[in-house]
Amino acid sequence: MPKPAELAVELTKLAERIRKSAKSKLNEQNTKASLIEPVLRALGWDTEDIDEVAREYRLKSKDSPVDYGLLTRRTPRLFVEAKALNENLDDHRWANQIMGYASVAGVEWIVLTNGDEYQIYNALARVHVEKKRFRDCRVSENPAKAAEVLALLARDQLDEKRIDVLWKAQFVDRQVQEALRELFDGDNDLELVNAVLRRAQDLGADEVRESLRRCRAQFEFPERTVEEIATAKARKRVEHKTAVEPKAASEAPRKAPTLQTVTPMDLIRARLIKAPIELTRVYRGQTLVAELQPDGQVKVGGKLYDSLSTAGSVARGSVIGRDGEGNLPATNGWTFWKYRCADGELRLIDHARQQFAERSRVGVG
Repeated sequence: MPKPAELAVELTKLAERIRKSAKSKLNEQNTKASLIEPVLRALGWDTEDIDEVAREYRLKSKDSPVDYGLLTRRTPRLFVEAKALNENLDDHRWANQIMGYASVAGVEWIVLTNGDEYQIYNALARVHVEKKRFRDCRVSENPAKAAEVLALLARDQLDEKRIDVLWKAQFVDRQVQEALRELFDGDNDLELVNAVLRRAQDLGADEVRESLRRCRAQFEFPERTVEEIATAKARKRVEHKTAVEPKAASEAPRKAPTLQTVTPMDLIRARLIKAPIELTRVYRGQTLVAELQPDGQVKVGGKLYDSLSTAGSVARGSVIGRDGEGNLPATNGWTFWKYRCADGELRLIDHARQQFAERSRVGVG
């Protein structure tokens, strides 16, 4: 797999070919042969190996075909739908068509391209189609940027699931950004006003509200690399480990934890819960299942989440869906999930949290 700089050189050559071909009105087949397949090869895909690049791919013989199915270990990882050069990709028919194929096959990542423009979507994300789009680029406009985007589709990169890491980070950032914008919206400022009043007690609510109306807040979330995300997670783990390590005897005793500061890892370390352990909840007639991992993460539907509440939101969302804005239902994981205690009783995991907090208060006292 070439590095982004090397890929940019290849795409620069291709950009010139695109400009020369623009007036000739390439049809779809010629677009595939002269523009799309060279990109696939540059990304490390063997277009001659049908176990790796399957043209007119069908999961089942009766299914509608997709132009390219890209496979690793004979499992489809990415679908590519090709259109003729100069075809307008913003026609929603094209995206909806390939998303339909992907949903049937259970393939998460899809690409819609006309050989020049590339649009990458997460087909299985439970959000509106517009929010499924992850990245896009146009080779003829900026080959260097296109190289950075398309490098995520390289065979080895898909195998390492780097694109999945970036999607999760962007998905979180997007929701946080929308929440912040709502807080600064004049019609939804009560929470923000109250938060300011707690810190600026000499002011009145009307004064704060008027000041916020003059505020011009902007929230920018720059795109991060997989390496930056991994570094941030490693730093967080170190900080967490430092925070929970016992202090030296000469240091001042720690304060007893409150319920809000207790984590699943506290319960595991205190042996109140032996992980991995199954968590369940009967919700609207359906039994939802999760698993608390030894590292404190929670697995739901084969995916790991950092908190009980996020896992609970995902589980509830699988039953009732998302709201009109595409948000998962807010959930308190401590009072949502239940676990089987040593005595055989099924109790809320908050029961173990209460035990830990009480034990810590007694120990400190």
